[in-house]
Amino acid sequence: MTARLAGVRPPRTVIRRSSGNWALQSALDRRGLGPVAGVDEAGRGACAGPLVVGACALKPGDGRRFEGLTDSKVLTGSERDRLFDTITRRALSWSTVEIPADEVDALGIHVANLEGMRRAVARLGVQPGYVLTDGFRVQGLSSPSVAVVKGDLVAACVAAASVLAKVTRDRLMSEGLHRRFPGYGFDEHKGYSTPVHSARMAELGPCEEHRWSYANVAAAAKEHGMRSPRTVSSKPGLFDASQGDVVDNGPL
Repeated sequence: MTARLAGVRPPRTVIRRSSGNWALQSALDRRGLGPVAGVDEAGRGACAGPLVVGACALKPGDGRRFEGLTDSKVLTGSERDRLFDTITRRALSWSTVEIPADEVDALGIHVANLEGMRRAVARLGVQPGYVLTDGFRVQGLSSPSVAVVKGDLVAACVAAASVLAKVTRDRLMSEGLHRRFPGYGFDEHKGYSTPVHSARMAELGPCEEHRWSYANVAAAAKEHGMRSPRTVSSKPGLFDASQGDVVDNGPL
């Protein structure tokens, strides 16, 4: 019985661990499921600035061109810049999408993240045969997809997407928001809730580029008697963090 069943089972996809973080993509490519795209975001835990989502499809067999490619959070700034240049030059296709703070407030961070991933994949210049997402499923993509735990560490295309998102967002914070709002030090902390950022926000109150639906931003606004520049609560006026109208952005 076992021998007969073996004849009708589809062949297994062999994942060669020696291929490192290119193994999963290579296995899918060998089964004719390419091009394989990865998608990841930067700025989910920040309380100011946009959420940026990157999508990237890398060329099969191009791994030797991407030495050191891994999760952007474990890379130095210079390493990310070097890899960003390589990715944008050699990728089969890539895209980045910016979800501004007001849209994060309107949708909520998780919904905004999912929407950004759908937009980023849709903007690719090629139709992916398969999409790898980092950590959780994304419904509504135009291609089959699978969530990969720690995808930015184990899948090269997801790592490339994380680098695209991180570098793009860091540059927006340093070159754009810091010039508009120099008092907050956005060039240093990139909008994350560091002690320096918290101290500046306590001193100045939040600006329009903060995420006013986040608990620490709402608390700082309340201390300064500030009203939200946009609607993020069903109740008008000052935020009351105790009423559940805001979200906790959690630790860094």
